[in-house]
Amino acid sequence: MTNIADIVNMEPISAPPTGAANSSGSASATDGGGTDRGHGVFPHSWFEGRTIPSELRRTFGGQVAAQSFAAAMHTVEGKIPHSLHGYFVAAAKSALPLHFDVENLRDGRSFSHRRVTAMQEGKPVFMAMVGFQTPGGEGPEHQDLMPEVPSPVEIRHMDEAVPPSARALLQEWENWEIRVVPSDSYEHDPRTPSQQMVWMRSKEPVVGDELVHYPALVYISDMTLLYSALVNHQGHEVQMASLDHSVWFYREPKVDEWLLYDQSSPAAGDGRSLTTGRFFDVAGNLVAVVSQEGLTRSLRPGATTLPMDSLKPKK
Repeated sequence: MTNIADIVNMEPISAPPTGAANSSGSASATDGGGTDRGHGVFPHSWFEGRTIPSELRRTFGGQVAAQSFAAAMHTVEGKIPHSLHGYFVAAAKSALPLHFDVENLRDGRSFSHRRVTAMQEGKPVFMAMVGFQTPGGEGPEHQDLMPEVPSPVEIRHMDEAVPPSARALLQEWENWEIRVVPSDSYEHDPRTPSQQMVWMRSKEPVVGDELVHYPALVYISDMTLLYSALVNHQGHEVQMASLDHSVWFYREPKVDEWLLYDQSSPAAGDGRSLTTGRFFDVAGNLVAVVSQEGLTRSLRPGATTLPMDSLKPKK
């Protein structure tokens, strides 16, 4: 079970863990305060994220991405996040801590960029670019319209069609209220082969720094998204994992208020599926756009959809 404090709280460390290499490929020592300015072209900052109890043997991808995002935020002042682009390069073990190497690539007047490498046992598990901008930019504005769907208060129970693997994950996400919009209650885009919609919000109010909502949204952006690729493949059991993940912010998110997550999958093949998502607030404002490619490979003998002991066949 994950709360927002577990996602965003980072412990600065004065040196990378033993055996860890910075993103330039060499092990390094730091000058204190978690920032390495003695090796390579760009300064590095190191952080340790909280280890979150989980039934998952592998760390949930949304947690890795959100903690990487939060680590980058700890190195930037006076700007707000606008995007994340990341690759999952190896599975992380949920029982072990993650360490984050944040590389300061540039601080400009309007934009800042950070490169983050999430490490475990001295090896990279996730690599991301995180962008920040000075607020108040002016220019053309437009957005997609929010789909017409029942409000979250009209949806009392989780859709019974949710597969067992998704129901198991709901236990991991107990601090989040999730309501799947019934598929027969909205008009489907005829050009989209696979689509689903989900209302989400934190069960508890978010207190403190308003910027906390950004990494929290990165976390929930990986929740349920890959299942949108399986809407038209009911009964086809697959192994699932996030391969890459991108998020673009266009308005300040409020994760303790209802957000509609409109999800679709434009393509699937070769054991992979591409998914996209749009977060709308209840007023219809487009808050963020998400894109992810994930593994959706037919299950091999003895394998489970997700790395959870509860999903193993009972003998």
